[in-house]
Amino acid sequence: MALKLFHPLIQRWFTSRFAGPTEPQAQAWPAIREGKHVLVAAPTGSGKTFAAFLSAIDSLFRQAAKGDLPDETQVVYVSPLKALSNDIQKNLAEPLEEISRLAHQHGHPDVAIRTLVRTGDTPQSERQAMIRRPPHILVTTPESLYLLLTAERGRAMLKNVRTVIVDEIHAVARDKRGSHLSLTLERLAALTGKPLQRIGLSATQKPIEEIAQFLVGSAERSTRRPADPPTIIDSGHYRNLDLAVEIPESPLEAVMSAEVWEKLHDRLVQLIEEHRTTLIFVNTRRLAERLTADLSERLGAHRVTSHHGSLSRERRLEAEQRLKTGQLKALVATASLELGIDIGSVDLVCQIGSTRSIATLLQRVGRSGHHLGGTPKGRIFPLSRDELIECAALIRSTREGRLDRLIIPEKPLDILAQQIVAASAAEEWNEDDLFNMVRRAYPYRDLTRREFDDTVQMLAEGFTTRRGRRSAYIHYDGVNRRLRGRRGARIAALTSGGAIPDLADYRVILQPTETFIGTVNEDFAVESMPGDIFQLGNASWRIAKVESGVVRVEDAHGEPPSLPFWLGEAPSRTAELSEEVSRLREDVAGRLDDPAAAIAWLGQTIGLPTPAARQIVEYLDATRQILGVIPSQRALVLERFFDEAGGMQLVLHSPFGSRINRAWGLALRKRFCRSFNFELQAAATEDAIVLSLGPQHSFALADVFQYLHPNTVREILIQAMLDAPVFPTRWRWNATRALAILRQRGGRKVPAPLQRMDADDLMAAVFPDQAACLENIVGDREIPDHPLVNQTIQDCLVEAMDLPGLTAVLEGMAAGKFNLVARDTTEPSPMSHEVINARVYAFLDDAPLEERRTQAVVTRRTLDVKAADDLGTLDAAAIERVREEAAPDPRNADELHDALMVFGSLPVLGGSAGRRVGDRRLLWRARRPGTRDGLRAYSPGISVGCN
Repeated sequence: MALKLFHPLIQRWFTSRFAGPTEPQAQAWPAIREGKHVLVAAPTGSGKTFAAFLSAIDSLFRQAAKGDLPDETQVVYVSPLKALSNDIQKNLAEPLEEISRLAHQHGHPDVAIRTLVRTGDTPQSERQAMIRRPPHILVTTPESLYLLLTAERGRAMLKNVRTVIVDEIHAVARDKRGSHLSLTLERLAALTGKPLQRIGLSATQKPIEEIAQFLVGSAERSTRRPADPPTIIDSGHYRNLDLAVEIPESPLEAVMSAEVWEKLHDRLVQLIEEHRTTLIFVNTRRLAERLTADLSERLGAHRVTSHHGSLSRERRLEAEQRLKTGQLKALVATASLELGIDIGSVDLVCQIGSTRSIATLLQRVGRSGHHLGGTPKGRIFPLSRDELIECAALIRSTREGRLDRLIIPEKPLDILAQQIVAASAAEEWNEDDLFNMVRRAYPYRDLTRREFDDTVQMLAEGFTTRRGRRSAYIHYDGVNRRLRGRRGARIAALTSGGAIPDLADYRVILQPTETFIGTVNEDFAVESMPGDIFQLGNASWRIAKVESGVVRVEDAHGEPPSLPFWLGEAPSRTAELSEEVSRLREDVAGRLDDPAAAIAWLGQTIGLPTPAARQIVEYLDATRQILGVIPSQRALVLERFFDEAGGMQLVLHSPFGSRINRAWGLALRKRFCRSFNFELQAAATEDAIVLSLGPQHSFALADVFQYLHPNTVREILIQAMLDAPVFPTRWRWNATRALAILRQRGGRKVPAPLQRMDADDLMAAVFPDQAACLENIVGDREIPDHPLVNQTIQDCLVEAMDLPGLTAVLEGMAAGKFNLVARDTTEPSPMSHEVINARVYAFLDDAPLEERRTQAVVTRRTLDVKAADDLGTLDAAAIERVREEAAPDPRNADELHDALMVFGSLPVLGGSAGRRVGDRRLLWRARRPGTRDGLRAYSPGISVGCN
């Protein structure tokens, strides 16, 4: 039995608290006790966190029992969330106190195993105290571990670390925080001078072998010594889930109406009242505040509150405690509560809108029934017809055990630059040793020596501006091949480090207590005035003053508020979920000839309620009758129709997800610009792309499929992306992460406007063509070979967009693997409504919402399948009426002259001048004033002329 590996007193304590070890614990303990690297993959609530901690506690207890437990940090627990760090510290304190009490009862000496938290929220006094007397177990975040490893006194505290536990490893591995953490772990291993035992914990991850390699690092390239192989404890991610889709009584549309929102709120209130505690997840902070306000009106403000990253630590902790103690009936949260924070027993999880990811849905629903043997219960509320299909695909995916593939960023050079500065500032390095250390980090396993040398050169030479050299942080000794930090390098690394980009939010401070409430977006703060009232954390605040970076407020005592907004990138749908959406569309399309059978199949296979299944079937049936086919990843459809302004809208139905569609839309927009010399408005969603065409655009619709070629699309997309907002934004992020732009200067935070100015100046120095006047540039912009420029372009093409995915689609089109359909329709199909009404985050150009040509499109609010049958049929009388209204009706010689100048010639349809025969208009005869001569009508078929 695995429990026998522990000290008898630890065994006695464990058996007094638990019936027995869980499966992940029983499998992980033997490998952990042997000192192996271990990755534990298990569902939420399976006890995997304690599987890692109990071995560490046992080792520390054995040392304390012998009286030789030194005051040194031996275990570092790394959590991606600050709130999760506080939660783990609380859950460790109670077991340690009980073990100490039990040891005292059995005659053991006093056991004082200390655990402390070090995050960005930790007060300065506590930070100094832990430096003077280090805890045995340090609970921290990736950013705080980096700071400790860079600071001189922090390095002294960490030099005896033996074990590192990385919790929720999937939450950091998927972005640059993971690349930053992997380098930090290698620096920590170099500091200790011995291999660290690494334990990774996660609930959902794929592929598990790559995540394990990310945890332990890659092989030692210089000596060809393989990295210690990790032991993988895979208990699976699947749990029995009580999942269902909830739809309001009113039918869903492309955009939620006020009536449908009211029905949704009523159903939410009903579910909340039926359960003891309910956790409601939304995808944006603004929706969290809005939904909190609406539910507060129905349930009472004391029973509902919000929880998101723009609230202060104190208000988040207060919300968690109120939910845990049962004071709250519902808590509305974003991803801030997505991970395994202990918030007590949650009976129900409601997800508003699609999660865009299978793993995210599992993680969020897993917050309910968060105990051994519990069954998570979740209800999903789609907000549109396309989301209804996506939510159905989500449920089907979870039932079939599918999971998204986690993509680890490849060798980000901006993170590398920051870590080189931090490492060189802390100690002198041989450049070969530093290069080998970097390559041991899994994301940098394929880093070339040239890329490393170029980054070192950038840090040694800095950037040349009109005011001299800047951002030169290291001394490079080319003779002895040594790297040392310059004066100010350590301060820059400590005050401006980290992988999380700055979002330029303003701090909200309550007067007169100077209490930090949270943050609001910069644009919202700048547009606000003293006296305005807004909501934050389900409380009303009156603005007293707006200063640089700070909004000072007073308590508004519940007066009706407005809602703040935050700007950010919406989550993109994963490739695996996009495949599932396409598969569901195809499966339903094959059953549309028998709608009743299709509805029954959706109920039996996915468990959809009959009203939801009926809406899906009617939606897809109406789309098929107009387009002739249901768009999928095997059937791509081009749809073109006129708008009310006389222009045309071109919609490409391509359900590949917004990352591929964003790349495809930008490249098509650039291709149209080069072909017609006209900039087009465009937008891209998860399922479609829209291009707004003017009346001057004329082309064969099917030719658009051939506008892009897989061999040249990269160059076209790069030039298109340079004009899009995505490039300057990511340039500023990367320059900040590479320490080329400082977040703090002189002990104060650099205001966001100054950071943007610094970024523009840096771009002008490094990438002149990007900042140059386009009238002076002939052809494409010349792109310099610079680490920051290369990294920014890579981030835009692979992170914000999916160029490899787009290239694969274009290659498939060229190989004939897709059914390509082109349709000119008399009005937009139902499946085009959502992209026509796309919100700001979907725009591919900088035109504001009120100026977009898609506003001129009139769409039906209902799915009238019978009306769809008649969309291609026009009344003959209506056609004749339009022809008659379009025919010229000159009343004098000048108007007839204008008509001839426009049409060239006009036929005489017979009869006498000025009379009608049947429904045909005859040309009339007019005389010039004062003469007998005039215009004459000729016989049929002869053009009219002048005497």
